[in-house]
Amino acid sequence: MLPSRFFWELTQPEIAAQFKSNPLVILPAGSVEQHGPHLPTGTDTYAANVIAHRVAEIMDGLVLPATPLGVTPMHMPFAGTITLAPDTFMRVVTETCASTAQHGAKYLLILNWHEGNIPSLAIAAEALHRQHGMAVITVQACYVAEELYGASCNGLTHGGEIEALAVMAHRPDLVHLDRIEQSSDHTHGHKMDKLRRTRSYQPVLTDIRSIAPTGWFGSPQHATAEKGLRMLADIAKAIATEASAIFRQLDTVQPGAATTGAPAEIKHLRQVG
Repeated sequence: MLPSRFFWELTQPEIAAQFKSNPLVILPAGSVEQHGPHLPTGTDTYAANVIAHRVAEIMDGLVLPATPLGVTPMHMPFAGTITLAPDTFMRVVTETCASTAQHGAKYLLILNWHEGNIPSLAIAAEALHRQHGMAVITVQACYVAEELYGASCNGLTHGGEIEALAVMAHRPDLVHLDRIEQSSDHTHGHKMDKLRRTRSYQPVLTDIRSIAPTGWFGSPQHATAEKGLRMLADIAKAIATEASAIFRQLDTVQPGAATTGAPAEIKHLRQVG
């Protein structure tokens, strides 16, 4: 078994051998933006990376190096936020994954934790499939987290418990629950988030203060490292199981996407402790 699933920690022969064994790559997508006084600005990127690595262990894939930056103009009113233009972000994503396709990667799982990236990732995924022949799935890992832990964590909020748990699963030293200040009104925050997450209507909001005047809302004070590890395992298992099933289904309906066929590794999930 590979010592690491992170692409940038492996040697060239290890990567070449892995592509022959199972040509699956996973691209984490996050953001650097303010998350209140208690969470690091790289919360979304940490979440995407740690979940991607666990999924890669289960599915026997490699985690690609993705830019830690995302498309996040909503958070620019607060210091600590760095945003890319959508076309810049799309080019980084497309050129990163296209490079691996040239060397034999056939299956691409884009694992996203930042809602502002969603439109750009949809366009990039389309290009990677049609122009580079990759079988592509994009999963909104933050929504999977909400499905599994929303009821026990007061929903998916910006700077709330789910995001605190995602960081605690990897870098608990970066979570400062003792610095929590009064969060923005939860009722208003949930109402605005529900409005922008509907399937039928998506209003464009000026900035995060439309949702949370303080820049964050939620109840992160109950987060623990133990619960974070449990959430990580549950999210990764759910994503690996569903993504594997979808890749198998894609192989039956679009044989041109991955001409070598689905390797056995992608059809058999590994057991990871």
